Amino acid sequence: MADPAGGTTEGGAPDDLDGARVRVLGLGNVLMGDDGAGPWIVEELLAGWTFPEGVAVADLGTPGLDLIPFLAGCETLVLVDTVKSDGPPGTLKLYRKEEILRHPPGPRVSPHDPGVKEALLTLELAGGGPSEVILVGVVPGFVGKSVALTPEVRDAVRNAAREVVRILGGLGLPPEARTDPRPVEPWWTRVS
Repeated sequence: MADPAGGTTEGGAPDDLDGARVRVLGLGNVLMGDDGAGPWIVEELLAGWTFPEGVAVADLGTPGLDLIPFLAGCETLVLVDTVKSDGPPGTLKLYRKEEILRHPPGPRVSPHDPGVKEALLTLELAGGGPSEVILVGVVPGFVGKSVALTPEVRDAVRNAAREVVRILGGLGLPPEARTDPRPVEPWWTRVS
């Protein structure tokens, strides 16, 4: 269920993340073109699959430094987001925790930057971070005012969702394909 004021989870409100040992979290600004790939991937996942107990799927939007509570207490974290990387728009990039933390956090450009490194480092220091982290990243094409994705990134959303399903299957928690998939119609694309 999508909620413009909060996140999206299979079971309801973001509070449902508390009991989930595996979390799939989408990050991104849906009003900034391809930067919204993470929330689009979450919508694609929820429309096409159901998830086993212990797995939560949520769109967090742009939590900034408030990311820590969403990461605390889980064993495995799968993030879906856009990434600054080489390659044409729509290229998928996979990063593990060690790769994400390899370099010190860069300067914060805006209060809405996700703060993934900072959150992971803080949780490691406190002893409550996820032991496994996988970032499924999409190289963006256009990041500017728009609720639409470029065609290359829209195609990558489907591939990224399949990659998340593959990752969860590898963890012994395979999602089940819906027999009647719902259309992917995020709240931010609907005109009132």
